[in-house]
Parts: sequence; structure tokens; C-alpha cells
Amino acid sequence: MSRIGRTPIAVPNGVQIDIEDSTVRVKGPKGELSRPIPAGIQVTRENGELQVSRASEARQHKALHGLTRTLVANMVTGVTDGFTKRLEIQGVGYRAQQGQGGAVVVQVGYSHPIEFVPPEGVQLTVEAGNRIAVSGIDKEWVGEVAARIRRVRPPEPYKGKGIRYQGEVVRRKAGKAAGKKK
Repeated sequence: MSRIGRTPIAVPNGVQIDIEDSTVRVKGPKGELSRPIPAGIQVTRENGELQVSRASEARQHKALHGLTRTLVANMVTGVTDGFTKRLEIQGVGYRAQQGQGGAVVVQVGYSHPIEFVPPEGVQLTVEAGNRIAVSGIDKEWVGEVAARIRRVRPPEPYKGKGIRYQGEVVRRKAGKAAGKKK
């Protein structure tokens, strides 16, 4: 049996969970999330905890068991604490500015600035001119928006310039001069 799937999900105070036929709806202090549950997976509430179980030992049910448990746990964490991903901008002249309506304007070496307007439920904030914080209650959307911003100018291996996740290590390559022998 899946070790991840059989681990119960603790439900903190102030979080309301509604389990309807094939949908789990989680409501907390930061917002509300809902997600459909795949066929063959059941979510039940027991003693203030959520338990995820599968109908059979079929391969597809085994694959979805741990995934469903993790997705529901992320929903509970999102409505209580929220999620944040931080990006760092490195390079001479590269910077970010807070735009209007929660948007972020990024200048990363192109002839024009690039503006990101966050989708509903995701907030973008600029910290110290070269850091961007992407936060929200849905872990999937926070990661997707952060990946879209990083995709504009991913870090390059020669000088390390570009947009990277905070704490990301970019392996550096030697330039042309290292390959020459006299």
C-alpha cells in the first residue's frame, strides 16, 4: 500500500471540508479551493482527519492514491498558510518593478520591458528590485506562474545571468578561453 496515500491529513481548526460525490471542497481563512477526485479513490473524514483510500489494487488506483492524498493535503495547507515561491534576477541592468494592479514589469536584457499580470488568486510582489515573490493558495498555480516568469530569461551557464528560483544552483561552464592550449 502507498505510504504517502495512507498517511492521514490533519485538518486544522477553522478549515471546513465538504466531500460531495466526486469533489472535495476546502474552505479556510485564506480562501476556498475545490478539486475533483478520480474514480476509484475515496476521501473520508474520521476523527478530525482526512483519510484517502482506493477501491482496488488496480495499477491506475495505486498510481492515483498517493497523488490524490498529496493534492488534498496541499489544498488544506494552501487555505491555512498559503504557498510562496521566490525568484532572483541576476545580471547587470536586470531588474523588476511593481506595476499597476499587482503586475510586475521585468527588464532582463530585451529591447522592451516585459509585464506579467498575475491570474486570479496569485499575487506578485517585488522585493529589493531583484527579487520577485509569487504567492497564493493554490500550489499548482503559484508554481506555474513562477515557471512562466523564469522562462522569460532562464539562467545561462556562462555568466549566470537570468531569472532563477531562490536557492537554485546554476552549474557554470568555462568559456572559450579555457579550451585553448598553447
